[in-house]
Amino acid sequence: MEHVKNVDRKLYDAITSETNRQKTHIELIASENFVSKAVLEAQGSVLTNKYAEGYPSRRYYGGCEYVDIAEKAARNRLKKLFNVKYANVQPHSGSTANMGAYRAVLKHGDTVLGMSLDHGGHLTHGHPLNFSGIDYNFVSYGVDEKSERIDYTKLREIALETKPTLIVAGASAYSRIIHFDKIKEICDEVDALFMVDMAHIAGLVAAGLHPNPCDYADIVTSTTHKTLRGPRGGLILTNSKEIYKKINRVIFPGIQGGPLMHVIAAKAVSFKEALLPEFKSYQKQVIKNAIRLANKLSELGFNIVSGGTDNHLMLVDVKSLTKLTGKDAEKLLDDVNITCNKNTIPNDEEKPFITSGIRLGTPAITTRGFREEDMDIIAQLIHDVLMNPDNENIMKEVKKRVEELTTKYPLSY
Repeated sequence: MEHVKNVDRKLYDAITSETNRQKTHIELIASENFVSKAVLEAQGSVLTNKYAEGYPSRRYYGGCEYVDIAEKAARNRLKKLFNVKYANVQPHSGSTANMGAYRAVLKHGDTVLGMSLDHGGHLTHGHPLNFSGIDYNFVSYGVDEKSERIDYTKLREIALETKPTLIVAGASAYSRIIHFDKIKEICDEVDALFMVDMAHIAGLVAAGLHPNPCDYADIVTSTTHKTLRGPRGGLILTNSKEIYKKINRVIFPGIQGGPLMHVIAAKAVSFKEALLPEFKSYQKQVIKNAIRLANKLSELGFNIVSGGTDNHLMLVDVKSLTKLTGKDAEKLLDDVNITCNKNTIPNDEEKPFITSGIRLGTPAITTRGFREEDMDIIAQLIHDVLMNPDNENIMKEVKKRVEELTTKYPLSY
């Protein structure tokens, strides 16, 4: 960082401060993680200098022989990870991956069935202010009011009524196993294509701890960060050669120009790490930690949406116990160095920017080394803060305990 310090002190101070924030906070945002030093090195490499429009061996620029090695490695490792035939690693993000997938198989105005955002879906699954909701006729499905799990019977009824061209599965705030086989049966019944956005659960899938959507879906998209623990970026997978060709044309030249070769190299490194035996052990611990945290919070009186979790995250209804909004809870926890995000819960009466809940996840803290017994402590700290929002002594004590935990499990950047 000495070069940044000498050239741009303002940015140096911002980066240094962010490094310190990450080291001193308990990171519970479910979509965040800490990459390895190897991933950081690859992303900060000289590959950032290289333009490489096109695909390996078919570039529009010369001098691409070495970046071709990086992209081929990323694709091959990714295909091995998910047991799939074709992979595009060029999408800059999960959103552009979804845009590429949609444009490969849909026409403007086609009907698509996706999970409602306020029931756990994602912006790109049909929100009216997002390109997905603007370009296509999205219809929503959601969770059962009592079980707060995906209502597959209702999903089928909606599909039979609306006859969608595509059904999209996947979520950004859903804590249970998604039964891709059931949705595939519905797709077949209504003659719809099937797409899965596995951005949140990709690492669990790679480790064999969640059903693999590549076994069922026509297209699978994902981010490369979150549980997969790579750099920020996207990917698209398919077993169809025809669809793969369409995807490649849509990504380039359709919606992107030159790929980010330094990021693709970092993706390749993270995919190699994900193929190692210890990655599966890590993902098992992610789930153990999430289950323990959800159970302890439940014991302390919090309502956990759907009653618990099968994966890396949980939705916590804070308002019913504490009378605080999700926005209030997020701010209070941030004040004691516990980072999370406000989140709507099913049938939330609060506005999306206020919410009644918070979303918690365990990938980042598990990367640091936190274990199940630490989840009991974290749950108690969250409880103490949210039940005593005006008690400065409790706030100071909690912040001290957080410091002890982050010191015990240092982030080695």
